[in-house]
Amino acid sequence: MKEFYNSWSKDYKSVFGALKTGEQCTFKVFIPKTIAKETNPVMVIFRNGYKERFLSMQKDSENDDGAVFSTDYIPTLMGVHYYYFALMNNGVRFFIKRTGANIGVIGEGEMFQLTVYDESFNTPDFVKGGMYYQIFPDRFYNSNTPKENVPQDRAIRNTWGETPYYRPDSNGRIWNNDYFGGDLKGIMQKLDYIKSLGVTCIYLNPIFEAHENHRYNTADYMKVDPLLGTNEDFKQLCEKAKEMGISIILDGVFNHTGADSRYFNKNNRYDSVGAYNSKNSEYYNWYSFINYPDVYEAWWGIDTLPNVNEDTKNYSDFICGDEGVLRYWLSMGAAGFRLDVADELPDSFLDRLCRCVKGYSPDKIILGEVWEDASNKESYGVKRRYLLGQQLDSVMNYPFKDAIISYMKGGSAQTFKDWIMTILENYPKPSIDCLMNFLSTHDIMRAITNFGGDSAEGKNKDWQAEHYLCAEQYNQSKSIFKCAMVLQFFLPGVPCVYYGDEAGLQGYGDPFNRRCYPWGNEDADLVDYVRYLSAMRKELNEYILGKCEFVCCNDYIVSFLRYNKNEDKCVLIAMNKSNDCYDLKLSGTILSDAKLIKTYQGNVHDKTASISPKNFLVADFEF
Repeated sequence: MKEFYNSWSKDYKSVFGALKTGEQCTFKVFIPKTIAKETNPVMVIFRNGYKERFLSMQKDSENDDGAVFSTDYIPTLMGVHYYYFALMNNGVRFFIKRTGANIGVIGEGEMFQLTVYDESFNTPDFVKGGMYYQIFPDRFYNSNTPKENVPQDRAIRNTWGETPYYRPDSNGRIWNNDYFGGDLKGIMQKLDYIKSLGVTCIYLNPIFEAHENHRYNTADYMKVDPLLGTNEDFKQLCEKAKEMGISIILDGVFNHTGADSRYFNKNNRYDSVGAYNSKNSEYYNWYSFINYPDVYEAWWGIDTLPNVNEDTKNYSDFICGDEGVLRYWLSMGAAGFRLDVADELPDSFLDRLCRCVKGYSPDKIILGEVWEDASNKESYGVKRRYLLGQQLDSVMNYPFKDAIISYMKGGSAQTFKDWIMTILENYPKPSIDCLMNFLSTHDIMRAITNFGGDSAEGKNKDWQAEHYLCAEQYNQSKSIFKCAMVLQFFLPGVPCVYYGDEAGLQGYGDPFNRRCYPWGNEDADLVDYVRYLSAMRKELNEYILGKCEFVCCNDYIVSFLRYNKNEDKCVLIAMNKSNDCYDLKLSGTILSDAKLIKTYQGNVHDKTASISPKNFLVADFEF
């Protein structure tokens, strides 16, 4: 033992990562003889707002260099705990705290995090080991089915694939009112294609009636937008997808509604009495008015998106009640919900939402949009408890996205490893198994543009609108993108492909990251590559939920092991992002005495794994 403590090593912490309530963990520290003279060290552990507990540590072993001290801890309370170690020497108190991501040193440092979650916390099995596919419905596929009751103020685009409207009107407002006609029946017609990618779960951006093409300004929670089809179309989509082994997750936007909605009714589109129309409206207390009716709280100050008071009883009942929005769409076939801006939803609302969804069926999933480490996220001064077992099943994995993209664009290998391992350390295992691992979404630029495109910093929308990668840039970016997808598909969690990424679709920020799927102009090689990765992931299914352990991580290569349940077999994943062949020596690693069973991709010979440039290796070993 060279460090005083290492939270990632079982030599120091018997259980890696988060603990269940009631689960015993042994903590050990190494103290040099020059320091351990007066008293045994103690482990100090606490939760925010509560007093510290001091756990005495006993000497385990001793050698010429020093001694190892240990203590057992069995948590009984859920929450994010923090801990460090302390000891006395010559009347001076020393502390062992964290430096870097996981190493304990004597001196200044940060506290270690220990997440403790409900021992009964389980997450749905249907997403584990599978693959998500995110669809922005208006831009995926137009079935050309005639639509009824479509509002007249929508701009229907006649040419699929043209640049979305983005220029503001004379008052500086962007209306987002152009539509290409992608619909639910179009998704049904493309289910064979989606299935061929290996997809097991589709995440749909909002489908409820709304009067902008992104549909995050909900106008009617109980009705599919008429341009997308009907409620019956959604039910049929779920049924047909289920027959093919595919589930459908809906986007739940419960932090705000549209101003142009039957609940607020600012534009008098609906025959209902909205909150904007009268203080006597049944919806009035859903909203917070500052100067009635024109000044009200709105999401990020955008007046088309008035905030709702989620804890108002009639709103909470409307969403989470027995006859509410959630149960209705679950009854129509939805497999769960992705919650928009989850950090802006209060705990009490998330608690009730979870009880509603899980009360309907424990097998329904709840995913949250959280851009940071969701285990220790604070919002509006409150430490959130998303992943402790009574709110979210899992989250969109922005930290992994940031880590992969930064590393692939030349960032530090150590930082990449630290970011990945920190999430694996902080998140409960049931949440890790359902993590949505993506490289693009509707909120960020397309991955292939990110990897190889010119920087958009300081560039206006006109530049972004028609700026594409040249052929050389595209080919270089594509090879980087492929390498990034190896990490996306084989690190813990569930890969999520944003529609069109697999076809080479480009785009900077909104709305250019929401272009139409390029039917007939796909990059067939990239599509086949995604199929290849998903097929291999399926073949390696026994390892997909197992432990992850890094073997080598430097500026050229990332290699890691995924173990089976019994940890008597593992698969080596090695990705070489460089332009040269890389030989990874397995001698001196955990694989030095392991038996090679099979090589799926690449070559292993004489305890050396050879990975060709911009490529990867996959090999099975047993111990």
